[in-house]
Amino acid sequence: MSNHIEKTIHFVKEELQNAEAGHDWWHIERVWKTATNISKEESVNLGVVEFAALLHDIADAKFHDGDEEIGPRKASDFLKSIKVDEGIIYHVQQIIRNMSFKSSLGEINFTSPEMLVVQDADRLDAIGAIGIARAFTYGGFKNRELYNPEIKPDININKEAYKKSTAPTINHFYEKLLLLKDKMNTTTGKKIAAQRHEFMEQYLQQFYAEWNGEK
Repeated sequence: MSNHIEKTIHFVKEELQNAEAGHDWWHIERVWKTATNISKEESVNLGVVEFAALLHDIADAKFHDGDEEIGPRKASDFLKSIKVDEGIIYHVQQIIRNMSFKSSLGEINFTSPEMLVVQDADRLDAIGAIGIARAFTYGGFKNRELYNPEIKPDININKEAYKKSTAPTINHFYEKLLLLKDKMNTTTGKKIAAQRHEFMEQYLQQFYAEWNGEK
């Protein structure tokens, strides 16, 4: 592990020590490890992938009054402080700006092989067993209902509506989580996503059965 990566890990751990549990250091570590593993099958700059994976949620806009530039700015300031090449810093900033699901609902102005790897790793952490846990953790953090049969999912949700949504957590499966399998970029990402997607579908079947007193 390079000295720069070690410093970045230390910085992220410090910055996110009080973060909401679905967007804390452990989320970052999972995304970083997954991105590193996916990179073994892709032709990418591993340094860019690692920096972007480690810094992608350094200041998530939803925890900072919707400010979508605070994350790229904090990442840039830190990378400059440890003397990272300007070209790499720019690349990492662009990945942070454009990789999120929310960003995909609007206009995307940048892509790269490195972004596609980090994007897959982040999306994989949003599905499967951990993805379900994270969804309900964030729903609890925002005091949302688990489920309300009277509130239907908005399957054609736009970026602004997505940012402002207060819908029950189960709706989030249909508005985002179940859509991610078909948005994967890499061969490795698609393979892992297929299994995690199936697990979520099984979970929802069990959820509705229990909700209706059937099981």
